[in-house]
Parts: sequence; structure tokens; C-alpha cells
Amino acid sequence: MTLANYLIGRLPRLCAGGSFDFARHTSIGCGGTAAAWACPKSGEELSSLLALLKEQNIPYCFLGAGANVLPPDGVFDGVVIRFNGFCSLAAEGAWVRVGAGVTGGRLLRFAKEKCLAGAEFLTGIPMTVGGAVAMNAGMKEGHIGELISRVFCASAGRTFCLSQAECAFQEKDSIFLRENIAVIGAELRLKHSFLEEIARRRCYFRTKRRALPKGRSMGCVFVNPEGKSAGAVIEACGLKGMRLGGARVSEVHANFILNDGGTASDVSALIDLVKERVREETGIVLREEVRRLP
Repeated sequence: MTLANYLIGRLPRLCAGGSFDFARHTSIGCGGTAAAWACPKSGEELSSLLALLKEQNIPYCFLGAGANVLPPDGVFDGVVIRFNGFCSLAAEGAWVRVGAGVTGGRLLRFAKEKCLAGAEFLTGIPMTVGGAVAMNAGMKEGHIGELISRVFCASAGRTFCLSQAECAFQEKDSIFLRENIAVIGAELRLKHSFLEEIARRRCYFRTKRRALPKGRSMGCVFVNPEGKSAGAVIEACGLKGMRLGGARVSEVHANFILNDGGTASDVSALIDLVKERVREETGIVLREEVRRLP
């Protein structure tokens, strides 16, 4: 019996399938396969799935848009949990309740239709809301954690809600990553504005992102050290253009690592090499912004 059939047998309503190809579902475009994938359609289904996986000691990982993750090579003998079933989107005044599977583009279009502003800094970021909340996505102009009123969550056998303070948001980090809690939705506090102003701000952020490197990447690899740019630090160490196998440090922005047809192991080794060189030359220990899947 396959792992997918086993999951469906234990949770009959669960949407699940067999072999999952990481290269097809991540922006870095490399990695191996997973034994199965699952797509719960409610918090109760997800909490039941997590309880079953915990009971049977079956490994799993969460995957949203796959834009800031580095998958493993080879076979992951576990389950990739996706959030396509959590796509609700509603507004009450300036409050927006949004499901984890909603893309950034859809959220921003909805906010614009309702004349709601505050999330424009997310323009152009490849994301789903669940992943964005978990990693506190954003840039110097703002992070999604600043918009949060509360987050709806799931863990083994239960669903629950956390306030903004309980989420413990930090720079590209949160309790969700530290404790492997699933985000199933969020309530955002936006503000009423004029369509022209919303469009102007979206255009500004869209233009900024056009200058970023083209190609298969995970976005920025490292969190900016206090008072510094990670890209500038890496560039100062002479690492722009460094290549290891099929992975290379971008010549356009040194905080991007591009996949030129290499493996996840190539990318992983280059990340480690950059961190070590920067530590040796500057004493700065770079913290990874990307998440390495098991």
C-alpha cells in the first residue's frame, strides 16, 4: 500500500496523492521527490492529518508557493502538506480574513477592489498568505506581521488562534517556523484609501522588484545583518558570480543564489560556502532567510 492510499484509508475525505516532484513546485527548480502529498480542506482535516502523522511517526513538511525553500535531493519518505484548500477571502470594514492558500496577487487585487491599503509592499513577492505569515514576509518598508490581528492555526489534534503578540514575529521569523505550527488563515488590519494612492504604491513596489535578478532562485538567501545589507557584505567578500556545480551567486544581487541546472546539494553547498567565507572575512554570521526542507 502506498503512503497516499494509507492516508486516504485513515482519513477518507482527505485529498492526497502519490509522488511529489519538488523541482516542479519550488522556485529554485531542483530537488528530488516526496513519497506523498496531501491537501486538507479544513482546519479539522489538517489537525487530524497532523495527529495521524505524529502517531505513526511519519515525517512531513508544509509547502506554500515554494518560493523561499530549498528541498532535498533524493526521496523524502514523508508527506508534503499543501494549503490549496484554504482559499477563503472576505472583508468587514478594513479587516480582511484570508486563507493560507490565497496568493499575494489575489490578496492585493481584493484589497484594491475594497479600497483597502497597507499591504502594497507585498507586490511582486511570490507567496501564499500562509507561508508569508510563517516567515513574516516583507521588506524594509513593511512586514506582514505588522498587519496581523490574529492567525488561525493547526497542530496535531487541534485548531486554535494566536494574537499578533503570541505570533512572536521577528525579522523573517515567527513562532510558526520555530515550533512547526501550520498557518491556515489570518486576519489583517488594513486601512481605507483611494484607488489612485493604492495603484501608485503598487507601481512603486513593482518597479523596485524589476531590478532583482532573473532566473531560478529562492529570493534573498540571508537576512540582512543589523545595520547592513547582506548582499553588500557578500559582494565585499568578492563572492559575486561564485559558482559551485550548477549553482552560482548572482552578479546582479549577491544575496541571490541562482540555479543554472544544478542540484539542491549544489545550492546547499554554495550557501554554506558563502556563510563560511563571510564569517572568516568579516566575523558576521549570516542567518538564512530560506527554509531548508527535511
